[in-house]
Amino acid sequence: MLAAPGCAARHSAALPDPRGTSGARSAARTSAPAVRALQSDLALVFGAQVMAQGTWGVDVRSLDMGERLYQLDADKLMMPASNMKILTVAAAAEILGWDHRFTTTLETTAPIDNGVLRGDLIVRGTGDPTINTREGRATAVFDEWAAALGSAGIRAIDGNIVGDDGAFDGEGIGAGWAWDYLQYGYAAPVGALQFNEDIADLTIDAGAAVGDPAAVRLTSGSGLILLNRATTGPSGSENTIDYRRHLERPVLEITGSIPAGAKPDVRAVAVVNPTLFFAQALKDALASRGIATRGDAVDLDDVAAQVLASGAVAMPRRVIATSTSPPLRDIATVLMKFSQNLYAETLLKAVGAATAGLGTTQAGQTAVHKTLTAWGIADDRYVQADGSGLSRYNYVTPATVTAVLEHVYRDPRHREAFLATLAIAGKDGTIAARMKRTPAEGNAVAKTGSIANVRSLSGFVRTRDGEMLVFSILANDFVISSTTVNWIADLAIEILSNFSRSPTRH
Repeated sequence: MLAAPGCAARHSAALPDPRGTSGARSAARTSAPAVRALQSDLALVFGAQVMAQGTWGVDVRSLDMGERLYQLDADKLMMPASNMKILTVAAAAEILGWDHRFTTTLETTAPIDNGVLRGDLIVRGTGDPTINTREGRATAVFDEWAAALGSAGIRAIDGNIVGDDGAFDGEGIGAGWAWDYLQYGYAAPVGALQFNEDIADLTIDAGAAVGDPAAVRLTSGSGLILLNRATTGPSGSENTIDYRRHLERPVLEITGSIPAGAKPDVRAVAVVNPTLFFAQALKDALASRGIATRGDAVDLDDVAAQVLASGAVAMPRRVIATSTSPPLRDIATVLMKFSQNLYAETLLKAVGAATAGLGTTQAGQTAVHKTLTAWGIADDRYVQADGSGLSRYNYVTPATVTAVLEHVYRDPRHREAFLATLAIAGKDGTIAARMKRTPAEGNAVAKTGSIANVRSLSGFVRTRDGEMLVFSILANDFVISSTTVNWIADLAIEILSNFSRSPTRH
């Protein structure tokens, strides 16, 4: 919601488009000096010499007046970083609906004998990204499943915990993702079964004495082999711990040093196989709740031949328990406010599954393309490589971003739900610390974007007159501090929030 009290409520129905009306033309004429002054101010901001070697793309429109207030290479294709999430979420909301929920089920074909499931327990997913530590949801889901197994008379499992991820394909990472960050949590692979956002915890403890190897441990089921080269440094020394994933094999190499006596250093590591990670987490969770499993945690893809040979594949599965995710509106809020990449990739595959039967990135891209085409956005105005914006193969024009934002704003099915997903300046999400103590604080709502040499900020802001503006600011190719780039963008939003068409306010 925008900060001005009641602003969103006053616009609960789609606004009529004022473009072409005599009133709008008259207002535009009478406010022309104010608009020219605004354009001059913004030109000074974006023309600052410090960004002379970089590239800005900017589009600012008035939704109330139907007027383009400022543009700078607004039709130029640029890398959007996480502003690509705006297109992904908007299309997902259109295709799936804000009330869409993911389901995950526990199934089996095996009989229950004397409290023992005489075969495999199968967990089948459709992409739910929320079975994680946020608000304790994973704990709650595992509690429910253990209770459901108990109610079904199951106190032990004689077979394996089998992960069925058939709703999505097996391509976990996006096209154009760089090899040198695949170990980090923000590049976790997507799958139809996802636990803890497909992130394992790497914990590094100092050794007993200076020079000793550091002690390292990793959450079970990550699929990674640890190669520990980390040492213990002197007390008070710099923590230089780093880690990288080998390309030729699933080895995670830890280097650097941790000061003696330091608190444990916990890092987020992307897992290798989300399905195995989920199955192992379920096996461990059931064991901790008194339901032991004799077999292993396995990926159905890896044991398909064995299952086929046993004849179990021909037997009908019966559902023991079902978990339903929070609705898309809640998932999208986490996705946008905190720029959660895994959630965005999940939505792209989910729209692919909904429209083509299998969750693939290509099917998702096709679904998004059809949606944007129906909204009047031309093919040559964007290139979508992934759902999150992590790929450097993504391109979009600032005018395309504002067009998508304007479309969802004018659609009463989407307006309030979409606005609620955006971070609020100076208040929460990725701009909680930005634009504080300015007229934009608590007023502007936006989506940020950040990859190397790319920054973006797009969203909505109200002027001093209460006029609603939509904006997109993309920065590419810079070598100056990203903090400076963000500051310039924030200054532009402060100028917009101070804008007034009234001659008495100049």
